[in-house]
Amino acid sequence: MTDFEVRVARADEHEAASGVFGDAMMFDATPDELARRLFEPERTLVATDGDEIIGTTRALTRDLSVPGAVVDAAHVTGVGVRATYRRRGVLSRLMRRQLREVPEAIAVLWASEPVIYGRFGYGAAAWGTNYEVDLHRVGPTNDRIRPGALGVLTVDEALKELPSVLRRAQEQRPGVSGRSELRWQKHLEDKPDDRNGRTPRQILVHRDEAGTINGYALWRGKMNWVATGPANEVLVEELVAPDTTAYRALWQHLLTMDLSAKLGYGYAAVDEPLQQLVSTPTALERRVGESLWLRVTDVPRALQQRQYAVPVDVVLDVTDDLLEANTGHFRLTADESSVTCERTDAPADLTLSIAALGAAYLGGRPLAEFGPTGHVTEHTPGTLNRTTAAFHWPTAPVSLEVF
Repeated sequence: MTDFEVRVARADEHEAASGVFGDAMMFDATPDELARRLFEPERTLVATDGDEIIGTTRALTRDLSVPGAVVDAAHVTGVGVRATYRRRGVLSRLMRRQLREVPEAIAVLWASEPVIYGRFGYGAAAWGTNYEVDLHRVGPTNDRIRPGALGVLTVDEALKELPSVLRRAQEQRPGVSGRSELRWQKHLEDKPDDRNGRTPRQILVHRDEAGTINGYALWRGKMNWVATGPANEVLVEELVAPDTTAYRALWQHLLTMDLSAKLGYGYAAVDEPLQQLVSTPTALERRVGESLWLRVTDVPRALQQRQYAVPVDVVLDVTDDLLEANTGHFRLTADESSVTCERTDAPADLTLSIAALGAAYLGGRPLAEFGPTGHVTEHTPGTLNRTTAAFHWPTAPVSLEVF
């Protein structure tokens, strides 16, 4: 086995680290100025063989909405190993060190290969829905709404107006990542080479009667003609509308685009209200899959950061093969006004794996789901159902972007 070193990246290694990730994912990494400015070398680990970088992983500094709060969360990305160094323990060393060193109590990622991340204690905590909509069949409902004004923004206007709307959305639904000013600039970047034959990005907004923006949609179109006539395509990249009227008005507009036959949207929640806005729900072809994976890195701090749907008082016996400090008995006590979680010597009510805890953390997967497979074991009768009710959250978590 080749001897290699794992260390923190240097500020001048952005292109090299990006190149390793691009090679691993089989795309051409072409870093630009915004990507360089977003690079956090102190939060990037590289594996090196001599002077060559052979593997890398990054933890982005961002926040995340969790049940009842918005907290700091390490957003893990850029994980890759050169093909000639696979199966030599490079990835394992990178991931283990990263988990030991991140200062946040939780880490999240999108898994390109889910089988990998369960080995490191991550659990699939949010499911995403991909919609392909037949616009000829879908038909808006007959509900009469009084929308405010719809309009469009320039990128400069959007950079000022949209962050507050996203923040409101974080307060309503778990799983939504926040964006810094610089990350908003990157998110709204619209290079012609990245459009895949579609139109420039449109920034559609809804304003209430006072003129305040309370919802937005980022979308593109693509011209398409078939034998029977125009069949254009609408691609919705992001839709954020904490206000009910804004949500309905934006979707009504997008579902009734002239000359269009198909609409796609890849970042919907499993409980997305969209199906209630159409008269033919079967025209919404849905594919559900794992999106956000979550790893608890500090059990008591993580459990104290979120809120709970009903009061709970339970002793959890957590097992974590990678982070010794997470293994042990923790008493979680929560009501409407306070949450505490402390290590204890009291006997356990439930035993669970760190991956099961991560999967249930955002409130979208019932803790009881993991009972039949042995990832959760009940010692005190009735405790599993009560704890499942406490961890559940009324709105399903959703992640609005691959980071």
